Amino acid sequence: MERIKLSWQSILLLVLTNLASLGILFWVLQDVHLSELWPEIQQMQWGWVAIAAVTDILVYVIQGWRWSILLRPVSRIPVMRSVRAIYVGLYANEVLPFRSGEIIRSYLQSRWGHLPFSVVLSSIAIERIFDGIWLVLYLSIVVQFVDLPRRIRDGGYVLILVVGLLAAALAFIIAFQTKAKELAKHWRWGDKARIFVDDLQAMGASRSFFLSWLASLPHLLLMAVPIYCVMRAYGLTGFTLWDAAVVNVIVRLGTIVPGAPGNLGVYQGLIVFALMFFGIDADVAKRFSLIVWAIVTLPLLIAGVVALSVTGFNLRELQKTATAVKADEHLK
Repeated sequence: MERIKLSWQSILLLVLTNLASLGILFWVLQDVHLSELWPEIQQMQWGWVAIAAVTDILVYVIQGWRWSILLRPVSRIPVMRSVRAIYVGLYANEVLPFRSGEIIRSYLQSRWGHLPFSVVLSSIAIERIFDGIWLVLYLSIVVQFVDLPRRIRDGGYVLILVVGLLAAALAFIIAFQTKAKELAKHWRWGDKARIFVDDLQAMGASRSFFLSWLASLPHLLLMAVPIYCVMRAYGLTGFTLWDAAVVNVIVRLGTIVPGAPGNLGVYQGLIVFALMFFGIDADVAKRFSLIVWAIVTLPLLIAGVVALSVTGFNLRELQKTATAVKADEHLK
């Protein structure tokens, strides 16, 4: 099988992100007293762990439902087909670099639904904007009740600015398609921008576009539930669901930038940072970060392996094919 060729910039980015993630993971594991980890695991309340695993799965079922709603104007995609593509993508993100799963799930959805690859890629870009809008609203409410660290507030303000600009651009493209195409002619990537405008118009000029935006809210809110359940299972009883929502905001903000596969290292570091903000001892926070990462990751791996086996593809071959299709789209 032919290997996927990477540019030197991609290789450098891969090396730097993995080194940073390994550095954070080393810090988390340093002086963590792993000998205390197994007794803590044995004492966990496994009913809460089960609820965490189920709700973690539901997060992505809702995402699949939202994706099918968003694509409804161009194709009627069964929800479970979207969920299956998402889980293959999540599994790829856990084991492959550069979040390759986004391209892979786009390819699968395009192949299964007989859709142009550009339309599916555009739908994922729209999903990200929807998530950003709700995250900004979510964050603006959280800061009214919780005195977040200055870095988190500053990061939130930057996110508000970026998402606000993206939302304004999205609204402009939907309302003024012809004008948007004229402006795109002056951009370096004008041809790609015009394709995005066409794809956005196909999905945006529909009631399902607004419905998919609404569906993004339960998708975001439910993400805090697995964290809360693992807190209860672990014995962090002083935390409320609202506190878990704050932790979720910090994790979401911190994982916007791509890291190592599965966000290994970065995820643990963010959890530790968030819990220490709430006054939890560093050693306890570090051990908890390992446990919560394992609990939210294991269901993704299992469901991803099952979803991948149904497709009949080998993951590396799937990555190669999806990357080639994406490259062909860029050459058109």
